[in-house]
Amino acid sequence: MNAPTVFIQNFVNETFLERWGIQLGVYDITLIWTFIVSIFSLGGFIGALIAGPMSVRFGRKKTMLLNNVFLFSSSLLALLSRTAKSFEMIIISRFLVGINAGISMNVQPMYFGESAPKHLRGAVSLSSAVFTSFGLVLGQVVSLKELLGCEPCWQYLLASNAIPGFIQLLTLPWFPESPRYLLIDCGDKEACLMALQRLRGCEVQREELDEILQEQNETKGERAKQPWELFTDRSVRWQLITVAVLSSAMQLCGNDSIYFYASYVFQEAGISAGQIQYVTIGTGMCEFTACILCNLLIERLGRRLMLMGGYVLMTGWAIVFTVALSLENMVTWMPYLSMTCIFTYILSFGMGPAGVTGILPTEMFNQTSRPAAYMTAGSLMWLNLFIIGMIFPFLVSGLGQYCFVPFGAVCLLTALYIQMVLPETKGKTISMITKEFHRLNYRGQVKMNIEGKQAQYQLGEIFHSTAL
Repeated sequence: MNAPTVFIQNFVNETFLERWGIQLGVYDITLIWTFIVSIFSLGGFIGALIAGPMSVRFGRKKTMLLNNVFLFSSSLLALLSRTAKSFEMIIISRFLVGINAGISMNVQPMYFGESAPKHLRGAVSLSSAVFTSFGLVLGQVVSLKELLGCEPCWQYLLASNAIPGFIQLLTLPWFPESPRYLLIDCGDKEACLMALQRLRGCEVQREELDEILQEQNETKGERAKQPWELFTDRSVRWQLITVAVLSSAMQLCGNDSIYFYASYVFQEAGISAGQIQYVTIGTGMCEFTACILCNLLIERLGRRLMLMGGYVLMTGWAIVFTVALSLENMVTWMPYLSMTCIFTYILSFGMGPAGVTGILPTEMFNQTSRPAAYMTAGSLMWLNLFIIGMIFPFLVSGLGQYCFVPFGAVCLLTALYIQMVLPETKGKTISMITKEFHRLNYRGQVKMNIEGKQAQYQLGEIFHSTAL
C-alpha cells in the first residue's frame, strides 16, 4: 500500500470535494488513509476467528477454495472503486482481503502439516511462509511506478491479488484433502489411504498409518474444541501459552515496524528518492531468501534452535541499530550501518520466527484442538499487528532513536522463554510432543497415562475367529 498512498489520498480528497464541496485538510486525509490501511488487520482478525470453524465444517481444502470468495469480492470492489468514485469501496475491499489473509494464513499451514510425513512436516509447513514472503516481493515489484504503481493504474494494483487466487482455483481442486481430516474428523479410512497414496506417489508406509490411527484412537469420540475450551484444559495449558507467546512476539518483535524506518535510512545513506523503491524490493528479497534457507535447514537444525537463534540475532541487531541511529550525525558511515541493520534484522526474522511460528500449532495440538489453537494464534497475531500499527508512530515521536529498544527487549524475553519452555518437536509424533509438555502441565503431580492405545490397522486383511 506504500506506492499508491498519494494517489488514493488525492482520490479521497477529490471525492469529498465532488460530493459535498469539502476540501479535506492533511489531518483528515491522513485519518481516512490510516483507516484504509489498518482495516486490513481487523479483517485478518475476523478471518482468523472464522478459520477454525470453517476448516472443521468444510475441511481444509474446501475452506481454502471458499476463501477465494472474499478475495475476488475484494478485487472487484477495488477495481470498480475509481469508476464509482467511492473510497468506501476501497475500505470494504481492504477489509475483505484481510479476512482472506486471516483464513489462509491459518488453514494453509494446517493443511500442509497434516498432509506431510513427520520427517518433512516442518519443511512442508514452512513452504506457506516461503510463498507468503514471495507474495510480498511480487507486491513490491508490481507496485513499481513503471508497472502498476502509477496514478492511472492504482486500482489495478489493488485488484492484482486476484491473479494468485485464480491460479489456486485452477490447481487446488486436483489435490487431495488432508488425510488426517479424512480419517479423524470424517472417519473415512479408504479416502484417507487414497489421499496418502496420491500425496506420496507410492504405497503408504505402515508406520505413518499407525501414527494417524493412534491419534484417532486418542481423540475418539471427541468433537472439535472451541478456543475457550482450550483455556480450561490443563493438558494443553503450556502448549497454548507457548503458541500465544510466540504468535504475539512475531508481531511485537518490530520486523514490520523496521520497514517504516527503511525509506528514512536509505535516504540518509545517500540513495535518491527515485531509487529507494528499488532498494526496498531488496528488503522483501531478504525475507524471501531467509525463508528459503529456513526451509532447507529446519529439518536439520530443528524448530527450537531456529526460533531461538532468530530472536537472539534480532536482539543483537536491535542494539546495533539503536547505536547507529544515535550516532548517525556524529559518524559519517553510521547511516550505512543502519542500512545494514535493516537487512540483517529482516534476515534474522525470516530465518526463524517468520516460518517456524506458523507450524507449531500443527505439531503441538491433536486433531480436535488444532483448529482452535490456530484460531487463538491467528487472532493474537492480527490483534498485535493492529496494536503495533497504532502505537509505533507514538513510539517514534516519544523515544526517537531509542524506539527499537522495546522490540529488542521483546526479542530477548522471547528467546529466554524458548530456552526454558519449548521442547524440540522435529521428527516427533504428537504423542511424543504431548509427553514433553506433560511434565510442565502436571508438574508435581502423579503422571497420567497419555500414551493411549496403540492402534493397528491392516488394509484388506481379514482375521477369522479361529485364526485369532
